[in-house]
Amino acid sequence: MPYSKTCTDVLIIGSGLAGMSLALSLPATLRITLLSKGRADECASAWAQGGIAAVLDASDSLEAHVQDTLIAGAGLCDETAVRRILEQGPDAIAWLQQHGVPFSTQANGQLHLTREGGHRARRIVHATDRTGLAVHQRLLQACQSLGHITLLQHCTAIELLQDAQRRCVGATVRNADGRQQRMLASHTVLATGGMGQIYPSTTNPAGTTGDGIAMAWRAGCAVRDLEFMQFHPTALHINGKAVGLVSEALRGEGALLRLPGKNGNPGERFMLRHDSRAELAPRDIVARAIDTEMRVHQLSHVLLDITQQSRDWLAQHFPGVMALCVAHGIDIATQPIPVAPCAHYTCGGVQAHLDGRTSVAGLWAIGEVARTGLHGANRLASNSLLECVVMGRAAALRMADLPLLKHPTIHSNQRNESSGFSPISQQEMQLNLQQLMQQNVGIVRSNHSLIAAAKQLVLWRSQWRGADHALRNQLVLCSLMVDAALQRHASVGAHCNLDWPMREAAAA
Repeated sequence: MPYSKTCTDVLIIGSGLAGMSLALSLPATLRITLLSKGRADECASAWAQGGIAAVLDASDSLEAHVQDTLIAGAGLCDETAVRRILEQGPDAIAWLQQHGVPFSTQANGQLHLTREGGHRARRIVHATDRTGLAVHQRLLQACQSLGHITLLQHCTAIELLQDAQRRCVGATVRNADGRQQRMLASHTVLATGGMGQIYPSTTNPAGTTGDGIAMAWRAGCAVRDLEFMQFHPTALHINGKAVGLVSEALRGEGALLRLPGKNGNPGERFMLRHDSRAELAPRDIVARAIDTEMRVHQLSHVLLDITQQSRDWLAQHFPGVMALCVAHGIDIATQPIPVAPCAHYTCGGVQAHLDGRTSVAGLWAIGEVARTGLHGANRLASNSLLECVVMGRAAALRMADLPLLKHPTIHSNQRNESSGFSPISQQEMQLNLQQLMQQNVGIVRSNHSLIAAAKQLVLWRSQWRGADHALRNQLVLCSLMVDAALQRHASVGAHCNLDWPMREAAAA
């Protein structure tokens, strides 16, 4: 197939917070191309509700934030990475304010700080309950106003390009009209987000299929900790399906989890049976507790009750959640919210330094696609958007000091794979894959379920060798995740295997 070629200095694959933070922090002398798989606002960053964790109150401390992160990560965080990222929280917030992000404030003009599960203090900077959207809109406007940044929407990266020394020199891209072209670049940056779409129920946008992780792995990058898929405890659950995220900040402001009672009314609380921190325990604990109660009582959901707060207060602090629930016939001022866990955040990913460098020269990974060691076995709420900003700005500083490639060349790496055979469509195959992951590699797994998944994936990969890149990527990712889960001989953080007891990090 003949390809057209274009050249740029920095190719950023992904238009979320990490990618845009990098683009806006690079020197204006560089030609920057920013790719968006769909519309630029169809990304996990724009969907984020809660906020950004940063130590800004005199009663709080960096050490407390570090310890909360290490505890949530179940001892598997890289403490050096944790400290280096968290200490930049105030600077990251200031940088976003410089770009005009309208964070919520108190009557005295100071930033309003809320609290979320796993945090011992109020340290969540937010824009009501639509923080991601507020941040994304301002940074997108800034990117579109700069002549040296080219934003290409509805463009999907299919494969990374490498030279004879295995250096990454760009990517093959499918444009909105279906044509493919090769984009050559001195620096290629994966800012593609996570892989929540390998599950049937997820808070992630449709494009969050883990393409960046799969492409990096094929290019020779190390990937790590893929077994730690974080399930958000409280997705709005309607007719057996997750239809939106219910912010963790509600529990930080007093919302209680209850079993359904008679006539749809909220029944007894249950979180104290599972953890002394109750509703404010880290996400992995709350998600497992809800999953356990649903299994024991044969429920499709539990209830989140915030009816003790006034309607005016809820409208001021949680307009997004109110609107989401009203659209589904629920008045949260008088009715409990039906919630259930669903796939939310990929704690592992492409092994990367804090400035985004990977083990493949010329290839960078920032944001959720990267594994820096910040999250360990379970992410602390609202640390992810902070990581996006910090990594994007750090990558820009490192990149600005490196020379550009004068004449990047491509070493042929096309794969001649036989098409295989399958009696069903790719769409059916993707649904089958999601169901396999939900049933066998969900919140709770077992050796038996993981081995069964591994065997099925071997068969499917042989049948679908010639499939579209998206399906091939998902099959690769699921296989990598199952392999990682089988190799983890402990239950820790977001990885709960019924055949292995919960252990301390040293034994995990």
